[in-house]
Amino acid sequence: GEQIFNYEEFLTLTAQVEAILNSRPLTPLSSDPTELDYLTPGHFLTGGPLIALPELQWEGIPSNRLSRWQLVQSVTQNFWRRWHQEYLHTLQQRSKWPTLQNNLKIGDLVLIHEPNTPPLSWRMGRITSTSPGPDGLVRVVHLNTSRGPLSRAITKVSPLPIDD
Repeated sequence: GEQIFNYEEFLTLTAQVEAILNSRPLTPLSSDPTELDYLTPGHFLTGGPLIALPELQWEGIPSNRLSRWQLVQSVTQNFWRRWHQEYLHTLQQRSKWPTLQNNLKIGDLVLIHEPNTPPLSWRMGRITSTSPGPDGLVRVVHLNTSRGPLSRAITKVSPLPIDD
């Protein structure tokens, strides 16, 4: 249902939404393929990345069973979910029929989709190799992350919107 927040609750919610928006990656900080750090709008505001601790999941719990703090967190998580579904997926747009899109390539910096993960904890990865399908288009990428190497289907990563 609709909730009316007091000043402090609204200020907290606004600060958390601001941190989510200002934590989106803009571009890599270095052209070094082993470097996974990236520039965010938060760097311009605070001189470094904005970091938030993961929160417990409060979505799906009736609002009348939540404390005021939990309610603010639930609204923040709802914002994150909508921002994820409505904005982050636009980074992954791929034209299926009319035009051929550029393949992901070695050295590209990507966001790794991790379902059921709190807002600021998606990992970044740099593509170290690719596996094309029978049509010659990249279908799987092999990544280097801060936790080590891994492989993902291209539908599970979003390249950063960087113009070469």
